[in-house]
Amino acid sequence: VQLQASGGGSVQAGGSLRLSCRASGINFAINTFAWYRQAPGKQRDLVASITSIGRSDSADSVKGRFTISRDNVKRTLYLQMNILKPEDTGVYYCYTKLRGNDYWGKGTQVTVSS
Repeated sequence: VQLQASGGGSVQAGGSLRLSCRASGINFAINTFAWYRQAPGKQRDLVASITSIGRSDSADSVKGRFTISRDNVKRTLYLQMNILKPEDTGVYYCYTKLRGNDYWGKGTQVTVSS
């Protein structure tokens, strides 16, 4: 299983970014996927998740600003991030679990300046 994330970058507060995560080596359509982020010096926290049938959930801190979605044909997971805040800064990882094993993407840096 490989998860390849992209789309990070540096933006000013109030800006937007869209992260993508392309998956291979996995039956993409039937798996739940998630985005996590890790701020400097902090633990890795769940940002949002989406099930195989498109049911999504997100952390309270990003509700109304971030949207997780998936394209099963493209085997790609997305995270649309709007109204970004400096506290959204961190490394964002895509994640899935298969047969009891955790799989993480390499991570993509998001930096939001005030």
